[in-house]
Amino acid sequence: MNKNTANLAFGVLLGVVAASLLFAFFDSSSDSGGASVHVLKVAHNQPTTHPVHLGIQHMAERVAALSGGRMRLDVFPNGQLGSETQTMEQLQAGTLDIAKGSSAPISNFISVCKVFSLPYLFRDEDHFWAVLNGEVGAGILESLATNDAGRPSGLRGLTYYDAGSRSFYAKKAIHSPADLAGMKIRVQNDPVAMDMVEAMGAAPTPVAWGELYTALQQGVVDGAENNSPSFVSSRHFEVCKQFSLDHHARVPDVLLMSSLTWNRLSEQEQAWLSQAAAESSTFQRAAWAAGVAEAVGIMKEEGVQVVEVNADSFIEATQSVRDKYATGPLRELVVKIGEVE
Repeated sequence: MNKNTANLAFGVLLGVVAASLLFAFFDSSSDSGGASVHVLKVAHNQPTTHPVHLGIQHMAERVAALSGGRMRLDVFPNGQLGSETQTMEQLQAGTLDIAKGSSAPISNFISVCKVFSLPYLFRDEDHFWAVLNGEVGAGILESLATNDAGRPSGLRGLTYYDAGSRSFYAKKAIHSPADLAGMKIRVQNDPVAMDMVEAMGAAPTPVAWGELYTALQQGVVDGAENNSPSFVSSRHFEVCKQFSLDHHARVPDVLLMSSLTWNRLSEQEQAWLSQAAAESSTFQRAAWAAGVAEAVGIMKEEGVQVVEVNADSFIEATQSVRDKYATGPLRELVVKIGEVE
């Protein structure tokens, strides 16, 4: 074979390979009828039994129905694509399309979300959802598109998911801040949470979540705080038989989208996605409520005393924390939240 013939054969081979790859690409993005299907990747860090996963699955079903199969969400649960911080970085880079984020890691990117860490920011659950589903909540979602330097963040807020309220649990009953005096309480490594516990007279003690069961068992800490489903799934009820419903924090999860992906969608695709996200929020809230009811039932079956407390003394004790952190732009936001009926 001469050189020209060899070059020609090599060129034909490259053409065949390129055509095959192109065909494979279009084939993987098409349905059985040959119509183009827009596939988006969604990631979260929860198991498939969690209300977050159920909500995202519902969103995927609604996207498929609204689009007539022209848009599909591929869901990656259990932290398959990385931690929440890592998936948010992927959203910014445009290598991931949608992810669930907790308020704490989001606030490392955009500080406005720090407002959700403030104790007793919301009067009750009704007030919490009135804020999130109203103008103030919509404004917070919109503000996620801009970072603290005033530049595009690469993120877009789609909707809120319920992550419940956080309450104290320990080996003894906690009816008021006076009962917390001198206790070592596990908190997340968050300045607001640590200041809150200290304001109530306890010693804030950050402990990794995976190490908390042993820490409670061995007396490294005397108690902790979290929502009831997490208390049950971690089996902390085997060590702590007192759960006090003081509801000191209500912190939502946020469904985030890559702004790069959003800007590539047509107006119709954006409408499908927005509607499906809103509907999934309602669905996820119902799933969360069912999970809380189930968790409380298990707690009682396991001999845990579920204590309903009057929050007035807790609210009064933590006023200094709200004053300390509600400054600058957050101050205005806190005032707006308080004005919501």
